[in-house]
Amino acid sequence: MQARSAPSSLPSSRYSRSSLYSIYTVLLKEYGMQGWWPLLAHQGMNPTKTGSITGYHPGDYSFPKNEQQRFEICIGAILTQNTSWVQVEKALKALNQLNALTIEGMAKLSLQRLKIAIKPAGYFNQKAKKIREFVVFFTYLDGRTPSREELLSVWGVGPETADSILLYAYHVPSFVVDAYTRRILSHLRLIEETASYNDIKAMMEQALPQEVVVYQEYHALLVEHAKQQYSKKPYSQDILLSRIHR
Repeated sequence: MQARSAPSSLPSSRYSRSSLYSIYTVLLKEYGMQGWWPLLAHQGMNPTKTGSITGYHPGDYSFPKNEQQRFEICIGAILTQNTSWVQVEKALKALNQLNALTIEGMAKLSLQRLKIAIKPAGYFNQKAKKIREFVVFFTYLDGRTPSREELLSVWGVGPETADSILLYAYHVPSFVVDAYTRRILSHLRLIEETASYNDIKAMMEQALPQEVVVYQEYHALLVEHAKQQYSKKPYSQDILLSRIHR
């Protein structure tokens, strides 16, 4: 059977796969381990971070250590939709002050108080509903790891949120494609701007070893790199350009 060709908006050569892994090694050397997902309960600091620096744990991949931390990661993945992590952290801190970063605490929180607490993260009416829907789903899981299909069936959970939850909350190697990933890869001419989420995800997963640590660090490194070099157009002369296009 003949192998299926890659979509025209994506590279298909060995050169491209090599370039994608080269990006990871260059960024890791440039910025070091990132220690995502940040957790309020963890007081580790990473002074090289852009913006918020609370709760990162570079080099320690044992998180989450319990169901409460897992739940916090899931809520954070929902709250970070269309906003910055700095704003998400404000919302998480407000929820924590209300003892609502547990299933039990969240269940006792009124919808109005939930909306007020998460207001810093934006779109608080929609996100409050999304969180309520997810709480029902999380309770139903009863500690087991969900499939990607199950997560995508939950109202308000799209591909990026589902992959974030799988990768960081459940240690499932599922690559996260966010706006930063698309921005950098497009600028480096490794994808077209029209490439779909699933196509980019498949491309990354084919190019990389299926290891949770690599997926976590690569995603976090792309975020940090984009904050430092891709915040405003025209983008700077990326350090990656000269190192991968050889």
